[in-house]
Amino acid sequence: MDIGPLIDAARLTQAQEGLVLLDVRPREAYLQGHLPGARWVDLEQHLSTARDPGFDPAAGGRHPLPPAARFATQLGSWGIARDTPVVICDGQSSGGGGARLWWMLRALGHRPVGVVNGGFEALREAELPLTETEPGPSDLPPYPAAVWALPQVSLEEIALVLESSGRIVLDVRSPERWRGEVEPFDPIPGRLPGSRNLDWRASLGPDGRFLPPEQLREHFLDTLGPFEPERMIVHCGSGVTACATLLALEAAGFPGAAVYMGSYSEWCRNRPIATG
Repeated sequence: MDIGPLIDAARLTQAQEGLVLLDVRPREAYLQGHLPGARWVDLEQHLSTARDPGFDPAAGGRHPLPPAARFATQLGSWGIARDTPVVICDGQSSGGGGARLWWMLRALGHRPVGVVNGGFEALREAELPLTETEPGPSDLPPYPAAVWALPQVSLEEIALVLESSGRIVLDVRSPERWRGEVEPFDPIPGRLPGSRNLDWRASLGPDGRFLPPEQLREHFLDTLGPFEPERMIVHCGSGVTACATLLALEAAGFPGAAVYMGSYSEWCRNRPIATG
């Protein structure tokens, strides 16, 4: 089975030797039923430092990246080596952490990784067998990588970019949050001054799945006009749904955009915001 950025759930009916399945849903949902062999992944515990002692969203946002070496050790405990094929699902069309996990694996240099298009609901519709049995940890050594290799920008760097207007700074939160009309998670509603808005959910069809690659390509070009992905910085509230847009860009043939992982949750605690 070829592992691409997006995977049709029906393709998982074909056995794949050595495949590792990762399930990024709430613990309770995972325990109620998951694919046989699927390992549970927690956004707060495994994909960020949000539960670390001294956690401060003003320094990295609500979901700061963990150290790459720590994540590499976690990958070993999930049974992931350099050539291990990995399939990810979550419960929110990749907006609930699945795309964040995809980005983190790719950022460590892992290539054979994809996300189930449509998440766990697509697995249900494909009538794949489920189990409540949780697999034990693997004894593999840490994944052989120690740095994040995909492009990122810091708070200081994105502030300079916004002053120079030389790159697209794309906020993928809802239009209402971008305009500063509502803010369910952070203390101040608003946006980064000079940012543009494109809701990450605009990449999804009515069925909750990502649009086909050619439609995604047309969507980005129609909305943004001609653009160079290498000159784009994507952010959201805390660096989670931003990765869903990076996944959609990859599927559309536009790889190379950077992410501001601290996103609005870090910015609003440190710098002036815009509204309207």
